[in-house]
Amino acid sequence: MAGPETPNLPVAGVDEAGRGPLAGPVVAAAVILDPRRPVAGLADSKQLSARRREQLAESIRSRACALGIGVAEVEDIDRINILQATFLAMRRALEALAIEPALVRIDGNRAPTGLPWPVQTVIGGDRSDRAISAASILAKVHRDALMLDLHRQWPLYGFDRHKGYPTPAHLSALAEHGPCPVHRRSFRPVEQASLF
Repeated sequence: MAGPETPNLPVAGVDEAGRGPLAGPVVAAAVILDPRRPVAGLADSKQLSARRREQLAESIRSRACALGIGVAEVEDIDRINILQATFLAMRRALEALAIEPALVRIDGNRAPTGLPWPVQTVIGGDRSDRAISAASILAKVHRDALMLDLHRQWPLYGFDRHKGYPTPAHLSALAEHGPCPVHRRSFRPVEQASLF
């Protein structure tokens, strides 16, 4: 797995979790890894088991030079759309870093505009860039924990199992019970369920 081209400068990897679900926030993480304290086993969070993600998240938290988490709530998503809410979460994650990055590397092909740091987008960065992989893991672990909290408030929907993604079980619960306050009203399946 490749690292940044500027190993002696603080490079922040950024990724998000939760663009596709029908409920809950979108979460971004920014991570500046410490080259003197490498984290073994970094990979795209989607390729890891929940237990492995938890283990790696703990290693990342203890070994990284800096990390930040940014959250855009359902209200943000419905107000400005999911893409802009994702960019908002990324900006908040970067602003939470204790170290100023010399370069920001963001997974995908689009980035928030107007960031005060040089930015590179990296298609497939969650698989090819160690800092982005670390951010992918942290964002997923953090969002999953938030969804477990939401499950305790709204147990009818099964957020503990599908984390808000549009699984058959979630769509069935949505049809039966209608949306709850943490559903994204701007998403078509939720909007349709609201009509009944």
